[in-house]
Amino acid sequence: MPAKYHIHVRRVPPRYPAMARTSVLDWGEGCLRCTKCVKQACPVEAYKKRDFDTTQFIDTIEEICRDCFRCVQGCPRELVFKAMNPRYQQLGDDYWTPEIISATWHQADSGKIPVSGAGYGGPFCGPGFDSIWTDMSEIVRPTRDGIHGREYISTAIDLGRKPMFQAFDDRGNMLLSPSPQVEVPLPVLLAEPPLGPDPARLHQMLAQAAGQLDTLALIPREAVNQDLEPYINRLAPQYGPAALNLPDPLLSRVRALELQDHPGVLAAMETLRRQYPDLLVIIKVTADDQVVNRVAELTAAGAGVIRLAGSDQGRGLGNCQELYLKDLVRRCHLRLVEDRLRDTVTLLLSGGIALAEHVAKAIICGADAVVADLPLLLALECRLCRQCAEGNACPIELNELPVRRGAQRMVNLVGAWNNQLLEILGAMGMREVRRLRGEVGRAMFLEDLEKEIFAPLFAGREGEMLKREPT
Repeated sequence: MPAKYHIHVRRVPPRYPAMARTSVLDWGEGCLRCTKCVKQACPVEAYKKRDFDTTQFIDTIEEICRDCFRCVQGCPRELVFKAMNPRYQQLGDDYWTPEIISATWHQADSGKIPVSGAGYGGPFCGPGFDSIWTDMSEIVRPTRDGIHGREYISTAIDLGRKPMFQAFDDRGNMLLSPSPQVEVPLPVLLAEPPLGPDPARLHQMLAQAAGQLDTLALIPREAVNQDLEPYINRLAPQYGPAALNLPDPLLSRVRALELQDHPGVLAAMETLRRQYPDLLVIIKVTADDQVVNRVAELTAAGAGVIRLAGSDQGRGLGNCQELYLKDLVRRCHLRLVEDRLRDTVTLLLSGGIALAEHVAKAIICGADAVVADLPLLLALECRLCRQCAEGNACPIELNELPVRRGAQRMVNLVGAWNNQLLEILGAMGMREVRRLRGEVGRAMFLEDLEKEIFAPLFAGREGEMLKREPT
């Protein structure tokens, strides 16, 4: 049995106070001047430690307060109360919600799984990945616990082409040359975020984080320089349709590269195989209305790793902007199953992977692994204000963040994701993540439940809702 994979996380305090969900409103008018004010009884001494952050113009009590409501309930004149923080509500957008952003900050700070002691008060279904419920009925078995070391659970996957069969000559020698493969200890690869005020610094953080995590970082070829030299073995340079240069000395030093899909990509792949037989080639395919046929075509032609790239809103691109990536990757998976080629290729999914649960759900839908990009930027305390995309200065000065500090925060985030994946696998009774791929029997899809169960249950012959007679 291989050694148990462990991600070394360590506390990295934030440089700026995190935006709290609620604010404390403290009115002094009408105070009775009680002998002992409720503020003095605060268990975390929030009122003693509060200050004013001039860089963000916020009261630091928002970060210190733990929402116990002791001061709110104890004030006899009800002069202290909690209200929703409007700055918090303005974070992100409809997909990258304030809850996702704040949870990412917490995981990047400590590397720990976010836990809500007050319970989850939000909706239990929604669009995209939120329309999937996972079956974790084996959670009653305490031995199925990969985090605390009582049972070994593997999160390793293999990237590369797998042969459909083996052929040997009379002497027992293989007749088919094995394709190059790269094993990574977790089903998460890193990629350049679509935003960021200082791409060169981000690339250094990505490379350093990939080195600590023992995974691959997808970085544009033109960004690979001397600063990334110590982590060259963990880099997968990305090439555009006409950017591949066969005499490039970097090709003989890296283990993998990524090619943007174009009409001549298969010819380029074959040329690379002849000249660099140990080089793993990843083909990035746009998740549009032709993605299913294109994935099947590339796989039949011998592609080893294919990345389905969608939007950062978890949807397809082009004519498929109304479809969610979970549906597109599921269609690609089922098409390869029909073609009897699914086990030969590695499918990666990128776009809208925001939470640890998205990793497990993407694999259930048919992916082998995911590519994280935007969450890595959020791990650096990004507010997702997108001011850098407009050419404005970053409000939290990400361009001054030390590389080592930023890389550790990325490692902490992926470490928290990995622990949550272990919990999911343990609760499902699985001992390796490879078994989770395409295992839709371990999940329930909202659209399937509505179609197969609720629609026949509540719809009449004319398709109208049945009217229940009062009893």
